Amino acid sequence: MDILNALVALSNFVLIPAIAYGSQLALGALGVTLIYGILRFSNFAHGDTMAFGAMIAVLVTWWLQSVGIGLGPLPTALLALPFGILGCMALVLVTDRMVYRFYREQKAKPVILVIVSMGVMFIMNGLVRFIIGPNDQNFADGTRFLISARDFKEMTGLEEGLAIKSTQALTVVVAVIAVALLFWFLNKTRTGKSMRAYSDNEDLALLSGINPERVVMYTWLIVAALATTAGVLYGLDKSFKPFVYFQLLLPIFASAIVGGLGSPLGAIAGGFVIAFSEVTVTYAWKKVLGYLAPAGMEPDGLVQLLSTDYKFAVSFVILLIVLLFKPTGLFKGKAV
Repeated sequence: MDILNALVALSNFVLIPAIAYGSQLALGALGVTLIYGILRFSNFAHGDTMAFGAMIAVLVTWWLQSVGIGLGPLPTALLALPFGILGCMALVLVTDRMVYRFYREQKAKPVILVIVSMGVMFIMNGLVRFIIGPNDQNFADGTRFLISARDFKEMTGLEEGLAIKSTQALTVVVAVIAVALLFWFLNKTRTGKSMRAYSDNEDLALLSGINPERVVMYTWLIVAALATTAGVLYGLDKSFKPFVYFQLLLPIFASAIVGGLGSPLGAIAGGFVIAFSEVTVTYAWKKVLGYLAPAGMEPDGLVQLLSTDYKFAVSFVILLIVLLFKPTGLFKGKAV
């Protein structure tokens, strides 16, 4: 019985949150890896791109809620998501036309584009805070839990209750659909194949008659869709706060680099590696060990390796280790 209680506690506080967080990081890392693989630079504005798309979705959600439009048990934000994606697409296309295109035509070095993307990041960050404010914004509605701890205890008779938030389940389902659509697009459509060809060998792709500007445009459109989806799912699961997306940049980049920059599969694997590492290291293991330890040997302290305040340090350490010992990442992406 104690083993079952320990397993439920582990699922409640480590496995389920890490799977949901990993799905969000994977979607974010996919956007970063696409830009690195196709446009050849690390986009530091990606976190704030997520924030902008999510902000549009939040504003549309509030409007829909105010006029009484909803999805019943599901969050209204799902109805607002397409508007957020369209708003984000418009933003990235305008940014590319006004900023990045100039440097592409100049054949600027990747480091120049990285510095430029940092400037774009600060502008986007300021824009989002100016429009929606710097504070936490709650836009989640619908059914809060798929299964509550109380119901689970009544059903099983266990001491420990399992709670699965509907936003966590939704995150995983939407992430799976988004990833499946992305891989279908890249592998089955003519545009997707041309994007992969351009990523593998730019000169050969140009000789084959592939239009580079078209490839760039589609890349930005896909990145905007992934970034907005990741941003909305993260906001629903936690809450929407502009500065948090700026902080998310580190675990997202860590996910992309751990998996292998330029490798979509690597971005997904890296997202889960970082998420599980962060959650495992910052979780207080007292409750789980209390069930498993022999009577009288239960731990007194929290048995927590690091405070949750340091969770981003975990991704930084993993990032350093990967860069030192395996710079191409798990799935042999491009060396950083």
